[in-house]
Amino acid sequence: MKESGEITRRTFVTSAIVLPALAGLLAAQTTTAQAKGSKASFKYQDTPNNGQKCSGCVLFIPGSTATANGTCKVVDGSISPNGWCTAFSAKSS
Repeated sequence: MKESGEITRRTFVTSAIVLPALAGLLAAQTTTAQAKGSKASFKYQDTPNNGQKCSGCVLFIPGSTATANGTCKVVDGSISPNGWCTAFSAKSS
């Protein structure tokens, strides 16, 4: 009979494979969440800049309608489709 504190080879191998994989997944999710910056750090404004606006940016995630606020892949918070920031990157035609 094995003592309750003894670790089997199967338990050790399983832990050695599964735990680092889980840690990697958690780190990836944390990095993604932390990747967004504040509106101030990207000099976000609610109005277009020289014809550039969020609705024409690859980073913009539209809201429920064309005029509704959406979100951004890099700027935190609610983003106007008519807004603009220094991260602007035009959608290719």
